[in-house]
Amino acid sequence: MMVRKRNAAIYVRVSTDGQTVENQVRELRQIASRRGWEIVETYSDAGISGAKGRDKRPGLDQMLNDAKRRRFDVVMAWAIDRLGRSLIDLLGTIQELEACGVDLFLEQQAIDTTTPAGKLMFQVCGAFSEFERSMIRQRVKLGLKRALAQGKTLGRPQIASEVERRAQRELRKGAGILRVAKKLGLGTGTVHRIKREMAAN
Repeated sequence: MMVRKRNAAIYVRVSTDGQTVENQVRELRQIASRRGWEIVETYSDAGISGAKGRDKRPGLDQMLNDAKRRRFDVVMAWAIDRLGRSLIDLLGTIQELEACGVDLFLEQQAIDTTTPAGKLMFQVCGAFSEFERSMIRQRVKLGLKRALAQGKTLGRPQIASEVERRAQRELRKGAGILRVAKKLGLGTGTVHRIKREMAAN
């Protein structure tokens, strides 16, 4: 039976401009060669912290977009912290690769999802990701509950009806939003809302 050759992509990242990605790339290329994987693309983010989100890391963003297009079968990275330092971002990246049917190889952690043991890691990461999301939801709900118990008003602060009437009078006279906001000490968003409500009535 003929084994299909795997196409691989390398993702490398260094935190400072003074560091180099060359060592990571060379090592990963050697590993790919030993495994019979063909490197089809190398993505890199140089001088960018792993704490930055995907929108601030063009190399990672391009790699994930190409994963959706199935340009490769496996992504190779030197270590797990190359993909991200935030747990949620890291798990999100791993889950996105899994959803695309793309495997992950991490040299330093000896993680290889092309194997059954590695596939299990994907499932464990998914469980951790869901747990993290549920914990965040729970903390938000508890925070809101505590704020209400302490008598705090949630949502946007209400403005006094007299101030709102004054704003309406100024707007009817033809005063601009910025001028009304400055004169009455209101935010421009609040004056916009008052103007919209006047137009609707």
